[in-house]
Amino acid sequence: MTGCTDTPVLKERGQHEVFCGLTGIIWLHRKMQDAFFLVVGSRTCAHLLQSAAGVMIFAEPRFGTAILEEGDLAGLKDANEELDREVARLLERRPDIRQLFLVGSCPSEVIKLDLARAAERLSAEHAPNVRVLNYSGSGIETTFTQGEDACLAAMVPGLAATDAETLLLVGALPDVVEDQARDLLAAMGITSVQVLPGRRAAADPTVGPNTRYALLQPFLGDTAAALDARGATRIPAPFPFGEEGTTLWLRAVADAFGVDDATFARATDAPRARARKAVAAVAGTLRDKRVFFLPDSQLELPLARFLTRECGMQAVEVGTPFLHAQIMADELALLAEGPRIAEGQDVEKQLDRVRADRPDLTVCGLGLANPLEREGLTTKWAIELVFTPVHFYEQAGDLASLFARPIRRKALLAAGRGDAPVAVAAE
Repeated sequence: MTGCTDTPVLKERGQHEVFCGLTGIIWLHRKMQDAFFLVVGSRTCAHLLQSAAGVMIFAEPRFGTAILEEGDLAGLKDANEELDREVARLLERRPDIRQLFLVGSCPSEVIKLDLARAAERLSAEHAPNVRVLNYSGSGIETTFTQGEDACLAAMVPGLAATDAETLLLVGALPDVVEDQARDLLAAMGITSVQVLPGRRAAADPTVGPNTRYALLQPFLGDTAAALDARGATRIPAPFPFGEEGTTLWLRAVADAFGVDDATFARATDAPRARARKAVAAVAGTLRDKRVFFLPDSQLELPLARFLTRECGMQAVEVGTPFLHAQIMADELALLAEGPRIAEGQDVEKQLDRVRADRPDLTVCGLGLANPLEREGLTTKWAIELVFTPVHFYEQAGDLASLFARPIRRKALLAAGRGDAPVAVAAE
């Protein structure tokens, strides 16, 4: 299949409307149970985290902010001394911390502080109990999912070396979904499985020339490059969204480890059937509907493949913040010809195309959803697709439902107003 492999990519470089890479802390700090994320930046960045992660009020969070005041930004104070003092106070108060990430909210030249060097200095000072790493969550340089990519890429150089033959799963998933993946692999006889990131620092994986890795998230290009530099080998595959994507992802891993067809079928037949049934229960709402993806999370191509091939939708345009040709090769081959493929963002031009196309569903960021709803367009928040468990077989029906709900809601509202009789498929 070639699908959209040869489709010209519309490259747009203009105004952006996305969250910054700091947003990734909201799910990473839950996943990495003995890590702490210290954001070094302005009050604006502190307010973002407090607002976006405010639901964590009843749990002691593992993130905080070191706010740079005007004197710091003007270079009038020794910010390194202040940072060292704050880190020492934090580690004294939280002795459970084993990994400390210094997350820059702006490029180094803006905050007048080289956080990479600061991380090296502090890591040496607090070793061996605490490892201090650095990455950028700057919205100038990243979209919100790239925060996870930058975080994991920063971890790779410090991972212990190994010559053992292992499978490395790369990407942060909810623990219950990660366990499902491990169970499926174990049923195929693949038991030497590691995960990046580990739930605790002691569980961080090892890596070497006999490590094969499979990406769980499509936005981990820098992490993949860092693993390649360590000698690991990527297993090319579509991403495990929906029944088909999950099966192809598992098949690629199984082939890499020599799993025979009969063993693969025993491990996957039952969950595959459940996933197909769950998706079919929702697909009636989505079938023949037209969907437009504005660039937001880098999940757009795999999701468009799932919606068109398994739910019967028609993709009008699939925009993505960055299109990694190698990582997305399998997804592009599966996505049938027809939609425009766009990389990058120029908000006004893309909104003009949305208004001209009038799709049945527009997948976009929070900042664009309300204005489009006001214009009568039905929208889906892209960020919800990152925060909600959507990978592998048991979540396939839930993934379809996330797209069906706004369409069903619009139909129910229209029926309530008496605009037209509406038949709504059950989820």
